[in-house]
Amino acid sequence: MDGNEMLLSPAGVDQLRTALTSAGYTSSGIADRLGPAATSGLARSDYRAALRVTEDRDPLATLIRLFVCAQTEPEAAVRAAFAPLPLAEALAGGLLERVGDGLRQGVDLEPYGDSWWVLSDVAASARPGQPLAADHVLGIGGATTTLVGATVRRPVGSALDLGTGSGVQALHLAEHARSVTATDLSDRSLRFAATTAALNGHHWELLRGDLVGPVAGRRFDLVVSNPPFVVGPGTTTHSYRDSGRVGDGIAAELAAAAPELLTEGGTMQYLANWLHVAGEDWGERVAGWFAGTGLDAWVIQREVADPMAYVDLWLADASEAADPHRVAAWLDWFDAQKVEAIGFGVVNLRRAGHTDPVVRVEDLRQAVQPPMGEQIAAWFDRQDWLRGRDDEALLATRFRAVDGLKLRQEASMGDDGWAVDRQVLVQSHGLRWTEEVDPLVLALVGGANGQVPLREQLAVLALAHDVPAEDLAEAAGPIIAHLVERGVLAPVAD
Repeated sequence: MDGNEMLLSPAGVDQLRTALTSAGYTSSGIADRLGPAATSGLARSDYRAALRVTEDRDPLATLIRLFVCAQTEPEAAVRAAFAPLPLAEALAGGLLERVGDGLRQGVDLEPYGDSWWVLSDVAASARPGQPLAADHVLGIGGATTTLVGATVRRPVGSALDLGTGSGVQALHLAEHARSVTATDLSDRSLRFAATTAALNGHHWELLRGDLVGPVAGRRFDLVVSNPPFVVGPGTTTHSYRDSGRVGDGIAAELAAAAPELLTEGGTMQYLANWLHVAGEDWGERVAGWFAGTGLDAWVIQREVADPMAYVDLWLADASEAADPHRVAAWLDWFDAQKVEAIGFGVVNLRRAGHTDPVVRVEDLRQAVQPPMGEQIAAWFDRQDWLRGRDDEALLATRFRAVDGLKLRQEASMGDDGWAVDRQVLVQSHGLRWTEEVDPLVLALVGGANGQVPLREQLAVLALAHDVPAEDLAEAAGPIIAHLVERGVLAPVAD
C-alpha cells in the first residue's frame, strides 16, 4: 500500500501554498510582523504581546493567531487568511475545527525556515490537559532537530526515511538526494507526510509498513530514522513513541537490518535509547549490536536519564493522566531488568566494504560545533585515512596540530613552587574533545607543524627526553592514530 493520500486535494494543496506565500507566513515573516519583544515572548509561551500586535487580523495576523498562539478566530478572518483555499475544504481536511462561532487549528501548520511548511498534529502544549491520540503525528521537536543536525549532508542518489512521521527528515533528504523513499506504520502519518511533501513541491515514494518491511530487498545510499525508540516492557500506546519491542530491541533491530539496507559506501543514522544495566558496560553492550555486520559504527551518547525521570518525561510528553499503576509497572520492569539508567544518542553506521570494521561507542555530551553531521562525516573520513596505514606509514607522514587547540594545566603549590599535575588539550571547535596528555605527547602535538615527517619529529623528542628513538617510534603509532581520530592532529598531503 502506498501513502499518497493527502489531507487536501492536489488543487487544495496548491491553493494553501498560495495563501501561505501571499500572507508571508514564514519564520522571518512572523518575526518581522511581531517584532523582537513579541517574538521573544513566544519562546516562553507568552502570547500577550503577539496577540496585541495581531488584533487587526490581516491574513498573516490571523494565521499567527491560529497556528502560533492557538487561538479561536472569527470565521470571516479565517476565510480571508486561507483564500483561495475554500474554507469547506480546509474543514474537511482537518486543518481547522469549529468551536462555537469561531474556528481554531485542527492541525499544526508550522513554518520551517523561510521556504518550508510542516503539517502535523496539534502539539500537546496547544491542548492543555488533553492526552495525545494513539496515532498522534509529531511535528518539529527536539529529537527531530537532533537527527536533522546529525545527518551527513553529502549528495546521494537514493535516501530512505524510516518512520517518517510528518516528513521533516524527508524534506531535508530531498535537498541532497535524487530520490527519497519514506515509510511509516501509520496511515495518518503518511497522509501528513504526503501533504507536507506536496505543499513544499516534492513527491516522495511513501510506503506503509513497519520500519524496513516495505523496502525489503532494496538498498539505499543514505538511511535515516527517528524511530519510536522509547524503552520499556514493550507496551504500545502511542505509535510515535512505542515500537512494541521489549527494552531497546528496536535499536538492535535497526543495526541488524543495516547491512542489507545500504549500498556500498552507504550510511545509516538513527536515534536510539539504550539500557544501562547493572554489572554490564553499556558501551560493550551496545557495541554487541554491530558484531558480524561488517559495518563501521560510531555510537555517540548525548544524554543519560535515571528511570524515574525517564518515565515522567515520556508520560508527560503524551499528556497522559497521572496513573500510579502505569508508573509503577514501568519502573518495576526497569528494576527487574536491573536498569540503572537510560542513554540517548545517535547511531552512525557505514558500509565501507572492509573486513576490519571500526566500532566506537562513547560519551560525547559536550557541546559540538554545528552542524553535527559535518563532524560525523569528518570522523568517517579520518577512519578512511587511517585504515590500512601501519606504523611505518604513520612515521613517514607529516602532521600538523589543528587550529584552535588550547592547553589547560592544573598545578599544585609545593615547597619548590608550582608543580603541574595535569595537562589537558582542548579543541575549541569541531567535536570539542578534551584530551589529558603527558609531557611527551604535549611536545609531539606542539611540534606538529607539518614541516617534517613524524619519524624525524620523534627522533628530536627522543634526544630531548633521553628516550630510545625506536621505543618512542613503537609507542607512537596508537597514540597518533587516536589523535587523528579525535581530530587533534591532521595529516599533511604531499
